[in-house]
Amino acid sequence: MRVLLGVDDSRNSDNALRMILSQFRPEATEIRVLHVVQPISVSSPPQMSSRFAPELEEQRNLGEELVDRAAKTLRNAGFKATTAVEQGDIRMKLIDSAKEWGADLVVVGSRGRGGIQRLLLGSVAEFVARHAPCSVEIVRDRQIA
Repeated sequence: MRVLLGVDDSRNSDNALRMILSQFRPEATEIRVLHVVQPISVSSPPQMSSRFAPELEEQRNLGEELVDRAAKTLRNAGFKATTAVEQGDIRMKLIDSAKEWGADLVVVGSRGRGGIQRLLLGSVAEFVARHAPCSVEIVRDRQIA
């Protein structure tokens, strides 16, 4: 089974990682740990490459630390784990990565936003669940639910 784990720096990502450790067998599961750095502005001047965003370097470094830490935990438990840090729209990168990598399952944490926050910001987990090419497991924080 191929599992794409989307991580950020929240407790919900930690919960998703713990869920994988408790529910899957290492010998039968390959995991890709993905963090997506999302630029504040989706457009850039035409003379600039869409990949050029020096202001995101700190976020990219944090992303590398996040995926490396999660992958190390998975490898210590016997899983085969790879990492990726990508830049773009979080929702679309999760979906595209699942397609390109051939994931059987996408696992993401839910921030548990409700009301006006959810209306204004949208829900990454909800969008991925609706559009992913495979099954999606959304891990909620029990304190929020």
